[in-house]
Amino acid sequence: MDEVALRSLTPGVLAVLVRRGADFAAAEDAVQEALLEAVRVWPDDPPREPRAWLITVAWRRFLDATRSEAARRRREEAVEEEPAPGPGPAVDDTLRLYFLCAHPSLTPSSAVALTLRAVGGLTTRQIAEAYLVPEATMAQRISRAKRTVADVRLDQPGDVATVLRVLYLVFNEGHSGDVDLAVEAIRLTRQLAAGVAPDHPGWPEVAGLLALMLLHHARRPARTAPDGARVPLAEQDRRRWDTAAIAEGVEILQAALARDRLGELQAQAAVAALHADAPSTEETDWVQVVEWYDELLRLAESPVVRLNRAVAVGHADGPRAGLAALAALDETLPRHTAAAAYLHERAGDLAIAAGLYAEAARRASDLAEREHLVRQAARLHGRAGA
Repeated sequence: MDEVALRSLTPGVLAVLVRRGADFAAAEDAVQEALLEAVRVWPDDPPREPRAWLITVAWRRFLDATRSEAARRRREEAVEEEPAPGPGPAVDDTLRLYFLCAHPSLTPSSAVALTLRAVGGLTTRQIAEAYLVPEATMAQRISRAKRTVADVRLDQPGDVATVLRVLYLVFNEGHSGDVDLAVEAIRLTRQLAAGVAPDHPGWPEVAGLLALMLLHHARRPARTAPDGARVPLAEQDRRRWDTAAIAEGVEILQAALARDRLGELQAQAAVAALHADAPSTEETDWVQVVEWYDELLRLAESPVVRLNRAVAVGHADGPRAGLAALAALDETLPRHTAAAAYLHERAGDLAIAAGLYAEAARRASDLAEREHLVRQAARLHGRAGA
């Protein structure tokens, strides 16, 4: 049985139950029972319409679980209205489920967990492994999230931007355990893009996020050395980049930009596309990169974007210009010291750069980043003393 295909059916089935009036927690439990039944039955007796089969079984499980003396008549009337097995309804309720799982009343971590569980179809164990927390802890987090959204009515348009933030959080978690969250985020974003009409005001940003994910993910094979060390962009073997993913990402981005509704995610994807298109760091169109960072700042002020822009200016107009742009920013900003070290190295100030790399390493909270910065400091100490 194709586990990914089975998981892809989960959100649509769950959304149908919620639309019929089931509360979220009970509906999710019923769908999980239907999935277990599918694992047991389908290998020997595969259904002609898997989605309709799951809807039928899940709805019956829900009715069985919630039937009581006081509600018997109402539930039995619902059974009588149950559609006959056959092709599922043409309406795709998956988008409503995205909005429910990314509801503003949830914390970001709860929204991510609930999305992976309800929309992604992952087990609690898989989500717990991915986030390196005990399964019981993740189960409690998901249960609280389900209780929070149990009475939420989706009779108003959902906030696509909130859904996109949740999916981007999933993507940036990378991968741990037996679930690759970056791949899972791309799959879910594809699903979202298919559910949003191209003329919807939010579609360009949905497409922008999908393009951004594909372009970043395409460089993943070259980001890590055989010993696990982090490889910065300038030193990556670009022959290891996934050219098919880059081509797809660029095509999707172009379609989004053609809608003339520029958003932050599209602008970020445009920067990623310029890096992906360049044969080397020095051959990157840094002038355009700076221009796209200017667009990002026009859309939303961000110290992180200003820091990245300063580094880009250091390539486009020279390292001294980059250091001048960096000097206008708060020195306590994450990666500020590392950026200063990089620009000083490009300017030929090797001793200063070595000291800044060492300082940045002391401040780094991520182990892989710290080790990379220590190696950079050691490399320049040797060159400065030669």
